[in-house]
Amino acid sequence: MTATNLFSVSSFGEFEFWFAGIKVFAIIAFLGLGTLFAVGLWPNKGMDFSNLTANGGFFPLGVGAIFSSIVVVIFSMVGAEIATIAAAESKDPARAVVRATNSVVTRISIFFVGSVFLLAVILPWNSTQLSASPYVSAFDAMGIPYAATIMNAVVLTAVLSCLNSGLYTASRMLFVLSGRREAPAGLVKLSRRGVPMAAILTSTVVGFLCVLAAAISPDTVFLFLLNSSGAVILFVYLLIAVSQLVLRRRVAADQLKVKMWFYPWLTLLTIAGIVAVLVLMYLDTSAREQLVLSLLAWAVFIGLYLITKWRGGSIDTDFPAAATEVPAGSTTRVLVLANETVGADELLGKLRDVGEKDAVEYFLCVPAAPAETGETGEGGEDGSDAGRATWEADVRAARTRLDATLDMLHAEGYAAEGQLADSRPFQAVQAASASFHPDRIVISTLPESRSRWLGEDLIGRARSVSDVPVRHVVSMIPPTSVSAP
Repeated sequence: MTATNLFSVSSFGEFEFWFAGIKVFAIIAFLGLGTLFAVGLWPNKGMDFSNLTANGGFFPLGVGAIFSSIVVVIFSMVGAEIATIAAAESKDPARAVVRATNSVVTRISIFFVGSVFLLAVILPWNSTQLSASPYVSAFDAMGIPYAATIMNAVVLTAVLSCLNSGLYTASRMLFVLSGRREAPAGLVKLSRRGVPMAAILTSTVVGFLCVLAAAISPDTVFLFLLNSSGAVILFVYLLIAVSQLVLRRRVAADQLKVKMWFYPWLTLLTIAGIVAVLVLMYLDTSAREQLVLSLLAWAVFIGLYLITKWRGGSIDTDFPAAATEVPAGSTTRVLVLANETVGADELLGKLRDVGEKDAVEYFLCVPAAPAETGETGEGGEDGSDAGRATWEADVRAARTRLDATLDMLHAEGYAAEGQLADSRPFQAVQAASASFHPDRIVISTLPESRSRWLGEDLIGRARSVSDVPVRHVVSMIPPTSVSAP
């Protein structure tokens, strides 16, 4: 699985497709055969749904048992968020996220709810066989041979799928943290195949350490790791919901490419549901330890984040003191490198905070092609008509963004100049520094998951060669008013 992730993103997706295909095929086979068994279209078997009401009725232990079971099975319902991480490396992220989101409800209803319903129909709820393997027990009850062997193969495939996805998501999280200067800078570098090799290998090492912990200390270290992760996924989903509740209000409706249904009521209902599950975990003595240890782990990581931010590792830190002090009463010269985000609100807000209007001079440097996304690049170099047209369109778009931003700064009374520069951002900032002689440099990029500049370690390289402070600003969505047609 490590080799698969190191090879390319497409190889990860290819393996995951086949792993998921095997799992889905097994569940569909069970749904089909189980339905035939339940409705009486099975040899020597009539229609029989008696297990739903036998042995004490439909709720033999009361309705409360449903809420208690949620605590146990909630981890099985997660995983769709991986689609949003992988979407950042796809050609059409918005379409990928929409497709994944719309399919989640259907898949859970059919595969999870449907299969559990058939299990309850085929076997009585208090069957001792269910404690071993419910699906194997159901196949045995139906008289299907080699059921245990078949399901063991499917389970192994499912485990490999989890490992494959786990390595992918862990490495991309490390990549993002590194881009935010909250993890070692070397983890942001990409291999020639476009994958974060150092981040993948680091994730693999941690995985092997967990295997060793399971072998050497199963009842202490590994048990702690297991229990401390029990509620962590709920915390992640809770933060996703809270983030969506807050951040969506900051974006104009016409700029939203993906809109979640029934905002904000569905978001609030989701938050309430997650909090309710966490409360149930606390009330359940068997799950309380997982909640407490998960809260402890959460507190530790929040503490580490605050320490990192205090030390200046976060992208949200203010400008550090200049290497060479600017004399009192003189003008601060700020070099700005940006492309798609040149007119973004986040960037403009930071520039306005630098100093008084009459004490700041800006120089905007915009690479001629959208190297930040890497979607088109220097298309004109292949000599084709289509390539030249793409390149010319890129240049016009960059010029439009640059001129609109300069007009905006001029209208507010700022002294600002700018130019289209080398399509290679590092060379562009070096050339502009040599001619403009800035006191400070601001580099604005897209978010880490979408930024090619961060993948090339632009921020770290600029800081390593610059003798003035380099500030990194992440801009989410450029305003439509300064975007090219």
